[in-house]
Amino acid sequence: MGTWLLTADVLARSRFTVSPLHETVAAMFSLNEPSGPWEQAFSARHFAAYEEMLAKHPVRQVLATRSMRPRRGDQPGWVADYLGPAPTAAGLDLETQLGDLAREWDDDRIRAALLEVRPGPLPTVMQGGGLTEELVALMRWVWSALIEADWPRRRRVLEADIVSRTSRLATHGWAGVIPTLGAKREWLGGGRFQINRYDLPERDITAAQLLVFIPVHGAGSWASWEEPDRYAVVYPVTGTLAQTSGPSRDVLGRLMGRGRAAVLSLLDVPRSPSQLAALTGLPIGAVGNHLKILLGAGLVLRRRSGREVLYWRTDLADGLVAAAGSPEPAGRPQ
Repeated sequence: MGTWLLTADVLARSRFTVSPLHETVAAMFSLNEPSGPWEQAFSARHFAAYEEMLAKHPVRQVLATRSMRPRRGDQPGWVADYLGPAPTAAGLDLETQLGDLAREWDDDRIRAALLEVRPGPLPTVMQGGGLTEELVALMRWVWSALIEADWPRRRRVLEADIVSRTSRLATHGWAGVIPTLGAKREWLGGGRFQINRYDLPERDITAAQLLVFIPVHGAGSWASWEEPDRYAVVYPVTGTLAQTSGPSRDVLGRLMGRGRAAVLSLLDVPRSPSQLAALTGLPIGAVGNHLKILLGAGLVLRRRSGREVLYWRTDLADGLVAAAGSPEPAGRPQ
């Protein structure tokens, strides 16, 4: 799976989309193996309840703890294919996705996927029936307990990321977008898309009818497929995992105010005021005021794109941000 071979037609049909199911799976990853301060804080808040639920449901516990294999040396990391499978269409709600999951993943297929992740005898509780129902119940619990209440905010951040990527696509093409979807991802030319750097056979996806790119809240990324026609690439959303900076790095924030500095720091790619509001947590009116001042100072440029007005940094602002360091999260409006 190191590279995928695809055609221009496949790319032309591809879509960026929000997926509640993949957001749910990303939350599980954050609980099981948190990476960085944001995920560690998320895990600290919710892991006890998650662990208590798993202790009451042995099948769910196996599904949660044996479905992911971290990378160890030369051994590739792996995620069981039933976790965040390629969706049947873009823009589906959670219940539709769970229905597709239950229809496509029977007990025997779940057992086979577990053995692919971690070969060896399966626990006794996995030899019986009801695995599909427990898998769906696990996803539904994580969603309702950890994601659902925060979903409106999360969705705004995810949609803002998608607008940013599609804006970049218009100016830089796929060769400029794909490397932003993960540290190991590159457009190699000749129809070859590097998914990761594992030494694995190239996968031919020229028959794909659906290729989707899915942002999630989390540090990890993965790919999934339902051959021969459905493929998905999951990547970390920008703007939500910014680590809190120490005082020595917050020069820009002290110079112009944390809110304005946060807006400027996000304009390394074109973004709209609504995107910036979602990513910073600032009111849309405050974002507009910051943009007006930054525009007047010659630090940003703007241009209309359809119904949106996009803003991005000037060369002067790029130098200022690079020299000053990353600002702290905006917090209260400035």
